[in-house]
Amino acid sequence: MKSPVFIYASMLVLAATSCNMNDKISDASGTFEADEVIVSSEVSGKILKMDLQEGSILAKDSVAAVIDSSQLVLQKEQVEATIGALHQKTMDVKPQIKLLQDQIAVQRVQLENAEYEKARTEKLVKADAATTKQLDDLNNQIDLIKKQIDVNEQQIKVQETATGTQNSTVMSEVKPLKRSIAQIQDQVNRANVINPISGTVLTKYAMAGEITNPGKALYKIADLSVITLRAYITGSQLSQVKLNQNVRVLVDNGATKYRDYDGVITWISGKAEFTPKTIQTKDERANLVYAIKIHVKNDGYLKIGMYGEVKFN
Repeated sequence: MKSPVFIYASMLVLAATSCNMNDKISDASGTFEADEVIVSSEVSGKILKMDLQEGSILAKDSVAAVIDSSQLVLQKEQVEATIGALHQKTMDVKPQIKLLQDQIAVQRVQLENAEYEKARTEKLVKADAATTKQLDDLNNQIDLIKKQIDVNEQQIKVQETATGTQNSTVMSEVKPLKRSIAQIQDQVNRANVINPISGTVLTKYAMAGEITNPGKALYKIADLSVITLRAYITGSQLSQVKLNQNVRVLVDNGATKYRDYDGVITWISGKAEFTPKTIQTKDERANLVYAIKIHVKNDGYLKIGMYGEVKFN
């Protein structure tokens, strides 16, 4: 029968051997994470449609939710009606101009007749068949008609200027109103919540029928096709790693087996930090460590928060 001392010594040897094997298996360790995006509503209103579920895979630029925009549509229609009312306030100067032009045409005919009579009267005066007073009366009549024509032409210019100024003042309100319509239409478009990235829905924060506000989270999504292992190395290991370096990533597969993945180092921290309590480095006596990020193509078995180990060589 083996003595207790022998059994205890054997256990120490096995423990030491196990530690040596673990040191040989990996050079660093850490946990998997992903770039998570929290998607929020950009407008206030009732959620009319939101069919996604946790675990759903959404394509980029797909409509993830629809917010009630009926109030915005009514605001847009009201502004459009205001623009229509402004057009009705404008004046059409053409009828007035046409009336004045007709009067000028009549006056020109009168002027021609008066000038004809003047010429005839001048001949009669020379023949002593008419008096100079008759000729003076015709000259006065001609001057009066010319003045009336000048007045009507001035009235045309005044009418065109006044009406143009008034219409410009009224229509100057159209441009800002059209901008208001564009802003409202932009808000209406934002009532459709567009999914920003292709990925998997991690958490759903709202349901159809609820009232939401701008900035209120609707769901959280992350691209899990490539997942990131954040691992920690000691200062003595910095010389063993570089950006874009290929490494092996090991994940537990049962009690004694590992699942093996190819990984690429995409980031190395430029400053040291204290060892996180949940992480054990190769040199457990090290107080300061450096974080690195390793991209690993996910075959579906890798999950956020899962523990992983790294082998540099």
